[in-house]
Amino acid sequence: MTGLLFLVKRRFDLQRFLPCAVRWWLGGFVLLALVAGCARRGPSGLSRLEYPRDTLAITNETQWVYGQDPVTGKQVHVVRDPPPTYSLRCFVLARTVKLFHAHAEFAPTEPPLDEPGYRARIREVARRSPRRSSEAGKRAVIPGYEGLNAFSAAWPKLFQDESGAAWESYVQRGHWRMIFPFSQKHQRREVVALAEGVRDGRSPVVHVVDFPGLRINHALVLLTVSESGGDHHFQVYDPNTPGRTVELRFDGRRSQFVLAPVPYFIGGDVAVYEVYCSWLK
Repeated sequence: MTGLLFLVKRRFDLQRFLPCAVRWWLGGFVLLALVAGCARRGPSGLSRLEYPRDTLAITNETQWVYGQDPVTGKQVHVVRDPPPTYSLRCFVLARTVKLFHAHAEFAPTEPPLDEPGYRARIREVARRSPRRSSEAGKRAVIPGYEGLNAFSAAWPKLFQDESGAAWESYVQRGHWRMIFPFSQKHQRREVVALAEGVRDGRSPVVHVVDFPGLRINHALVLLTVSESGGDHHFQVYDPNTPGRTVELRFDGRRSQFVLAPVPYFIGGDVAVYEVYCSWLK
């Protein structure tokens, strides 16, 4: 312990204590973190997501009930009582929306399936990659429903069972990015790429954070985008509030994303980056 404290006080001289190869590896990783982004692809060949038809009807419940302290103005929370029955799956549900958009085809006029049949179709889609889309003729056909919202409303338990476990939200491969700085330049590049992704039908899923703060660590799916006065306005699907869309705005003057108030977040500045879009994220 004494030796450790000594090193901390001396700011842990990397030049002295780390071999050259390790220093280069760490430096390269930090540089990669600062510049890495998702591969920018051309049009996906998919139509844009339509709300609510192409989004889930089930809710990712929060572990706490949130509010704002009337004196300090800070966000506060208390444990939810009774506890939630389906929670910690914001990334799982956001990914599911993207997966069904990329790999499923709805056929409302075809005869419906029974429970095992629909379970198998959900499982088939859930096992595909969110980082690519299926070609025509290779998509999973979902008979009897016009879209994901109606399908998930009719079979909520199947979606809860087959979309993914809570731990999958914790180990999403892009989480490493949140611990590194988000420069104004990075966020300006990101908003341009995200707007292109919405218009191209890529259905971008974004990780929204305020690290090192702990007020928000969440996944959203971008539905539409508009521009005015140098700002970008995204309407998004929020797994926590599926009954309405939420606005995510990019303030062009400040090069800063701003999330509107929602039941679990009092609103304010956030950092944003796309996930489920490359081997790194």
